[in-house]
Amino acid sequence: MTKTTDAPTTRPGTARERLLEAATALFYNEGIHSIGVDRIIEEAGVTRATMYKQFAGKEGLVLAYLEGEDQGLRGLFAQAAQASDDPAVLLDLVVDGIERDIRERHTRGCPFINAAAEYPDAGPVRELIADHREWFRETLRQLAAGAGLRDPDGVAASLVLLRDAALVGGYLDGQDRVGPAFARTARDLIAAYR
Repeated sequence: MTKTTDAPTTRPGTARERLLEAATALFYNEGIHSIGVDRIIEEAGVTRATMYKQFAGKEGLVLAYLEGEDQGLRGLFAQAAQASDDPAVLLDLVVDGIERDIRERHTRGCPFINAAAEYPDAGPVRELIADHREWFRETLRQLAAGAGLRDPDGVAASLVLLRDAALVGGYLDGQDRVGPAFARTARDLIAAYR
């Protein structure tokens, strides 16, 4: 009689990917400072040595988490650019994408605002956040200018502010209430500058 044993379960992805996936979920859902390295290691199913080899510490993992968030948003812009090269259409796609993000993905606020609250002092985390925000603002400014809107800088600043407010408001007041309000207000703003 042969005895069958369950094959050992292997977790998909590299150790780095598993660490980053675990950290992303934990940092976003529970906060960065409230999560210890041991919890991330346990969730990822790796050793402490592996974690430190991949990220050289928790701050390295925090930076990788925020870089992933930045790349995700840049990827959404790249996808929109494949749908159209008309800046006016792209602005509308950005509004749709942000509304979708509020409803489906970032339901606990903006990961950059959340991280900034936990890292109030100057340093690598705040530098990464500032770089992300500057890229986002400049991309919106370029779209507004390309669409022929008056005061592209003002439009971009206003859209960044609306997105910030909508991500926080969606968490506090519910995505179904805030998502449509964001989209309506953003489109009204864009129309006012045509």
